[in-house]
Amino acid sequence: MGIKTALPKTELYLYTSVLALALLWAGSWIIEASSENVNRKTFKETVTPGWHYFGRKMDVTDFEWAMWFTTFRNHILFALSGHVIFAKICSMISPKNRSLIYMLYGCLTVLIIMGWTYISLILSHCIILYSVALIKRKWLCFVAGLTSLATFKMEPFNSWQAGFVTGTFELQDILFYGGCGFSIMRCMSFALENCEKKDGNYTFMDLIKYNFYLPFFFFGPIMTFDRFHVQANDPNLTRKPREMWNITIHALVHLGAILVVDVFLHFLYILTIPSDMKLVKELSDWSLAGLAYSNLVYDWVKSAVMFGVINTVSQLDHLDPPQPPKCITMLYVFAETHFDRGINDWLCKYVYDYIGGNHDGIFKELVATISTFAITTLWLGPCELVYIWSFFNCFGLNFELWVAKLFSLPPLSTIEGVMSEAMSRRIRGLFNAVNFWQIVLYNVLALNSLDFAKLVAKRLLFKGFPLSTLLVLFVTYCGIQLVKERERKLALLEEPEPAEPGKPKTD
Repeated sequence: MGIKTALPKTELYLYTSVLALALLWAGSWIIEASSENVNRKTFKETVTPGWHYFGRKMDVTDFEWAMWFTTFRNHILFALSGHVIFAKICSMISPKNRSLIYMLYGCLTVLIIMGWTYISLILSHCIILYSVALIKRKWLCFVAGLTSLATFKMEPFNSWQAGFVTGTFELQDILFYGGCGFSIMRCMSFALENCEKKDGNYTFMDLIKYNFYLPFFFFGPIMTFDRFHVQANDPNLTRKPREMWNITIHALVHLGAILVVDVFLHFLYILTIPSDMKLVKELSDWSLAGLAYSNLVYDWVKSAVMFGVINTVSQLDHLDPPQPPKCITMLYVFAETHFDRGINDWLCKYVYDYIGGNHDGIFKELVATISTFAITTLWLGPCELVYIWSFFNCFGLNFELWVAKLFSLPPLSTIEGVMSEAMSRRIRGLFNAVNFWQIVLYNVLALNSLDFAKLVAKRLLFKGFPLSTLLVLFVTYCGIQLVKERERKLALLEEPEPAEPGKPKTD
């Protein structure tokens, strides 16, 4: 049935009310659990002094957030601000050479931060993968690239290479593995795009310019080489109407999101509570459901903010970076589930869409998803938790296709055909609600722990059945219908429905 199918407004108002009350109720349980258990022994290491004036402590379980916005905030802002000022001056003086100037600033900054041995290590991998790219065999590029990536993700090769980089500052390990991992993925993109180039080859300098663009170097996102090469070498630096206004608004939104997250980390200890299994077992079913959901929302906000800050800098450089990830609240299909749009675009372009084609064939889709998640497993670092996460998400992606194929066959397709479009939307919403919680459970185990994910699943599916299970699914169903309504309105804006015969247009 079409995406433009509408539901009665009173029904949508009911869904909005139910969802709002459920979120407030679950949130109140989490706030209560956070306040009453702040002095527990398990909280002492991860809940530290925060807002003294309000008497609130802060959840610092997420070292990545703490690194970005507390300890190393000034260092990161200094490096990115220097890039913005340097890039602006150079783009005004020599717009044709701005990609070269970006590269020089990036190399100099990485050299100062990490040292010459780190630069040499990165360049050695770049030289190897560039040499392979000249052969113009995609399978060989994949073999060489994944082998290089494995040397940073698997023992003993990663420790051996890390030993070349001396230093003791706290950020070193994160910068080392972040810069190396993203560099390998960029080199693979370069090699695969070189295979597609009909006349000649891209130069080694093209690869270095691409890899050492500072905003993307350590933390991503990954922008595929074909897009970066065209945009970074475009001498036309004119802005679209209201482009600077939009960039400013986006920057302010990210700043607001940082403040909102800071507020939540002082009142909702959603990251620390799942680590205390004794406390988690005492929570109500509603609290567990809200806790699992809020952990995914937090991870999305963190990804959106971190990539959003970097994307704002790249937009000032006249680049069009990968968009932020889609919020977990808006997701009810596995095909759109990702927390890093750059990696997702990379995998779709070179693996998933390349093998899967139009994603209608069951066997081709299975091969495409297995290949995609095999590379994702290597990217995340092979371990038991990542294996389980990859398996379930791979299964979920294929299960969606199997269900879609089943419902496209008689008698199910015939039954849906005689329904009204509104009723079809409601029934699909029920299946989407179940799918939503599959997404939550499959991904929360990677964010917290396998034990926490198992407990949430056990409480919602078995111990809480039927009351808690059905109530949670009903609330989720209400949220799904509101998301569908938003998608319907966006679809109407993109392609307005034609006026009825004999009825004049009003716009």
